[in-house]
Amino acid sequence: MTGEPLGAFWESDRTHFSLFSEHATSVELCLFDRLEETIPSVRLPMDRDPRAVWRIEVPDVGPGRLYGFRVDGPREPDRGHRFNPGKLLVDPCARAVAGEVVWNDSLLGTNDRDSARWVPRCVVCDPSFDWAGDAPPRTPWEKTLIYECHVRGMTALHPEVPPELRGTYLGLVERPVLEHLLSLGVTAVELMPILQFASERHLAETERSNYWGYSPLAFFAPHAAYATGSIGEQVGEFKTMVRRFHQAGLEVLIDVVFNHTVEGGAEGPTLSLRGIDNATYYRLAADDPSSYVDFTGCGNTLNLASSAVRRLVLDCLRYWVAEMHVDGFRFDLAATLGRGDPEFSTRAPLFDAIALDPVLSRVKLVAEPWDLGPAGRQVGAFPEGWREWNDRYRDAVRGFWRGDRGRAADIATRLSGSSDLYGDRGSGPLTGVNYVASHDGFTLHDLVSYERKHNHDNGENDGDGRDDNLSANWGVEGPTTDPAIRRVRQRVKKNLLSSLALAAGVPMLCHGDEIGRTQRGNNNAYCHDDVLTWVDWALDDERRELLDFTREVFGLRRRLGWERSGFYSSSELRWLGADGRPLEERDWSDP
Repeated sequence: MTGEPLGAFWESDRTHFSLFSEHATSVELCLFDRLEETIPSVRLPMDRDPRAVWRIEVPDVGPGRLYGFRVDGPREPDRGHRFNPGKLLVDPCARAVAGEVVWNDSLLGTNDRDSARWVPRCVVCDPSFDWAGDAPPRTPWEKTLIYECHVRGMTALHPEVPPELRGTYLGLVERPVLEHLLSLGVTAVELMPILQFASERHLAETERSNYWGYSPLAFFAPHAAYATGSIGEQVGEFKTMVRRFHQAGLEVLIDVVFNHTVEGGAEGPTLSLRGIDNATYYRLAADDPSSYVDFTGCGNTLNLASSAVRRLVLDCLRYWVAEMHVDGFRFDLAATLGRGDPEFSTRAPLFDAIALDPVLSRVKLVAEPWDLGPAGRQVGAFPEGWREWNDRYRDAVRGFWRGDRGRAADIATRLSGSSDLYGDRGSGPLTGVNYVASHDGFTLHDLVSYERKHNHDNGENDGDGRDDNLSANWGVEGPTTDPAIRRVRQRVKKNLLSSLALAAGVPMLCHGDEIGRTQRGNNNAYCHDDVLTWVDWALDDERRELLDFTREVFGLRRRLGWERSGFYSSSELRWLGADGRPLEERDWSDP
């Protein structure tokens, strides 16, 4: 399927609207004058073209106008069809979304109630922006240091960011934040999901939220809650953020979720794709199309076997590069993107399309190389040009510095570039993105402060989150005033940071680890948008010492020039024991 990009496009005195639905029998455009309106001011039938794209051109509609769709067709769940014209639907290609999902039974496609009161509105946007000669930094992989961070969490408590900008795109590029990143040697900021997302019902009803954002609703829209306004302001403010990052020499990577959506399983809401064309957009069970294939643990899986869905993803990626100027992507649960029926393939159609695309083949592509499907771990299996999160590195360095027996050979392999995983790849050790901690799991500080997870506040009876964290508390579970324990913890944090800075591969820091950020032992803090997850910038002597050390050790990596090749040759490596004696063959198997 080819053609013009889908969505709403303003053109001087009119706006063009288009939506793909193969199985719909009718599509209606609903225009709203104000966000609080539940009855549209205008309802217009759309026409279907031969490629199953529904189109309409509306005069005198411009930027700031609000809209949604109503789509009718067969309501036959046993055949995979869940059309329901009673549901106002969010355009998956909307460039901006205003308002939030408000949970109510009217959102369920199993009833005929009108859902308009509870659904956000799409926004017609003005795409113009003064990029002022913006150019991507194009930092080579061998010189890259990634900093994973959350837009809100990074600045919500920052005392030098103006209060009205804390937790926003603009707050993230205030001078004190940029200076902090540059002092660490960061070259690329990897933003946790900023595509418009919504919180699941069980979270909203318990006064929690999907803070992390891995619950997408509209793939082209910057998340409105991170901007100072939602009627298109989020687009301009996101672009301003990217421009300022580039002016500082920093690349912008965004974490994208193309494996599932917020609509969940068969009992979930009808907000967008389910009502637009369920049988096209989602993978359905072959023997029971009323149920969903779930490789994600989130209730559904996008159907990338469909050319229409691949087009949606490819158009989206191109938009974020060409129009929003981002420098690359981190793909959540990326093994799902390469699944056939259901085996994973390095030559999956989406991967081949990205490789052949003149825009996408030039940007940074990072995979989270696993999912919950069969043979879910695909570390080392992604196409040439892709990088992969290296959880084998994470586990090896955690276990080694915890003092686990028998880790010598493993830590040597990880520090020298994980040749067992990437040895036959053209990019060699630079294929692996090394990390000690990420958004998912313990923070660096909590790795040395807790031996078990403390997730009671998540509302799941402490049943969520990883049980084996390869962590140690060094004598006391949680905070302590014991100076001996605190010294050990500080030393182990430095050991972990040193291993990250000086290992072969591409290093990634998680926001706040350089200043000892804690989540009080919660290793799955996805639902906490509060001080538990926000970076605390109040530094005591211990936290300031850690910050200075982090700057020093990553500065050492740069000064020694190891980034020229990204890996060590055998002549550059010497392995020594604790007594300074060169290790012999028998030492490698001595626990």
